[in-house]
Amino acid sequence: MTRHTISVLVENKFGVLARIAGMFSGRGYNIHTLNVGPSHDPAISRMTIVVREKENVLDQIIKQLDKLVDVIEVIDFRDGQSVNRELVLIQIAVDKSSRAEAIELCDIFRAKIIDVSPKQMTIEVTGDEGKVGKFIALMENFAITALTRTGKIALPRIPD
Repeated sequence: MTRHTISVLVENKFGVLARIAGMFSGRGYNIHTLNVGPSHDPAISRMTIVVREKENVLDQIIKQLDKLVDVIEVIDFRDGQSVNRELVLIQIAVDKSSRAEAIELCDIFRAKIIDVSPKQMTIEVTGDEGKVGKFIALMENFAITALTRTGKIALPRIPD
């Protein structure tokens, strides 16, 4: 199974997310990550869905999505066809002796420290899945107290 990123433009209407989630659950497909937000047009939302499926199952998912009411466009992003990012907020336990190391790692990864207390730091990091994963792995040395991820967001790469 390979990971696939699917971008779905939908009409910004009540129940659209439920119909799409229902299509996945009704056919036994698993959603690895799901991100939904408004687009440049307030009447349209963009869903970025990441699935881990075989090629033939991916084709079925795309066909089924394309048939749903309120779906405007379905795009299967292949490797190199999109620009993508993920946002993570992570809280770690720190003390006087570990704070400097945490700050240094944030500098290396271009992460932002967005809240600090004597015993804890909240950090924001954005990037591709590899960068985010490496940062989280390094933060495990500090005792992660809370973590949340947006899931992947993606747009088509601008052609030359």
